[in-house]
Amino acid sequence: MTPRLAPPPALTAATRRRFVTVTAAAAALALSGALPSAGEAAAAPAARLRNDPFTLGVASGDPLPDGVVLWTRLAPDPLAPFSGMDRRTYPVQWEVASDERFRRIVRRGTARLTPEFNHTAHVDVRGLEPWREYFYRFRCGGFISPVGRTKTAPAAHQLLPRLSLAFASCQAIWEGWFTAHRDLAARRHDVVLFLGDYIYEFGIDRGVRPGDGDEHNTRQAVTLDDYRQRYAYYKLDPDLQAAHHSAPWIVVFDDHEVVDNWANLAADGTDPDDFLIRRANGFRAYWENMPLRAPQFPEGPDMQLYRRLSYGRLAEFSMLDTRQYRDDQANGDGTKAPNAATADPARSILGFPQERWLLDGLSGSRARWNVLGHQTAITLLDTTYGPDVAVPMDTWDGYSASRDRLLGGIADRGVRNVVSLAGDLHRSVASDLALDFHDPDSRAVATEFVGTSITSGLDGMDLDATGQALLAENPHMKFGNFQRGYVSCEITPDLWLADHRVCDRVTVPDGTVSSRTVLAVEDGVPAVQQA
Repeated sequence: MTPRLAPPPALTAATRRRFVTVTAAAAALALSGALPSAGEAAAAPAARLRNDPFTLGVASGDPLPDGVVLWTRLAPDPLAPFSGMDRRTYPVQWEVASDERFRRIVRRGTARLTPEFNHTAHVDVRGLEPWREYFYRFRCGGFISPVGRTKTAPAAHQLLPRLSLAFASCQAIWEGWFTAHRDLAARRHDVVLFLGDYIYEFGIDRGVRPGDGDEHNTRQAVTLDDYRQRYAYYKLDPDLQAAHHSAPWIVVFDDHEVVDNWANLAADGTDPDDFLIRRANGFRAYWENMPLRAPQFPEGPDMQLYRRLSYGRLAEFSMLDTRQYRDDQANGDGTKAPNAATADPARSILGFPQERWLLDGLSGSRARWNVLGHQTAITLLDTTYGPDVAVPMDTWDGYSASRDRLLGGIADRGVRNVVSLAGDLHRSVASDLALDFHDPDSRAVATEFVGTSITSGLDGMDLDATGQALLAENPHMKFGNFQRGYVSCEITPDLWLADHRVCDRVTVPDGTVSSRTVLAVEDGVPAVQQA
């Protein structure tokens, strides 16, 4: 089974034509940096490396019943230009085994890693058995990579008795250590969802880690080389590598993989033509550094990221893209009172083709749990005490017509057990998703868990002033927390358990992680409950 992909939206062709015009004029160098052409790379012989090229670890992703994507990137000097690699093409051997010591190798092959793709491997291994644990590694120039653990999805007809899943987001590296990733790795989940802000594009000048003031980390990422170097800096973290090594990841981006709060062609007043180049650079570096398949490879400033992956009859994951096709934030962005602009039915946070794709997919799903993996909260987030209402324009609150179409569509189609998983807020919020948030008698049709950040926002606290206001003003909200961490879930046919794992501190390297609370959703009951 392959991921079911939606047809490219109508915007794509026009956007691409515009992009080609721009890059042909003057900006091609910004996109390509100083990379050699494909012809040069193909003509160069392979060579033996002098230093370990596997400094950034390995990863796997997008599991299918018969396969998984394996990733690595050759980087003997990760923060140097071209990560210390020359312009040669390098053959890299890969192996998949059913045991951690590689005594029973089930698949092996060779990938040719070229400089135009920053010497990254995206090996789409097939022929594996469904719902099996595997181990993988790479070999190049006499060096062997770390060993990664991965797991395939179950067969289409299989109803799993149990699935373990973790989801996380928002890892501003200068604001803390990735203690949460260390805990996540130790729990060896079946699959991990990362819901955006894997890197931050802006400079670091107030960090808590040694070396945060270095030039590498304080420069705003704009060019392709900038973004590549930023990924390298993040991927050097041993806890982040351990989390990748522990399980396959299913990823989507949010805004900081390109620039803060971008929306389609809009980015804080930047000329749209200039922004298209920057978007293309950010997308290219994102694909190069994530365990994604070829269908997700960007074409200039366009990237087909929303997709659907199935875990037999237990769960189906609709991974969404709320950045690339959305209308610009209403009312100048920020936190404002909702008005006619936020409720305008002509505006969308998903874009209308993706909205149709999502609802059509939910209608056709036969899975027990229908999971939305995406960037930011669907729930109403009234942040003001009293009768006045103020909501963030960047979340689904700024696109309430999209929310109404989604939740109304779920109700009209009788879709059961829809669970929204999101990030972006740097706080945990668990909510019932009602058809009308302003009517206390309105029927809930889905539930939502917004996970906190890995580090963004520094240490935080159990409940800050904003969290207190959210719980007081939003009766559909059942839980709030403002510490750092992630959410570890156990899913059975009858019950969804969400364990909110929080760090006591992330501003020191030896923080601890504990369970703040465990929330539950029962099969057929769209309501968040205390477990």
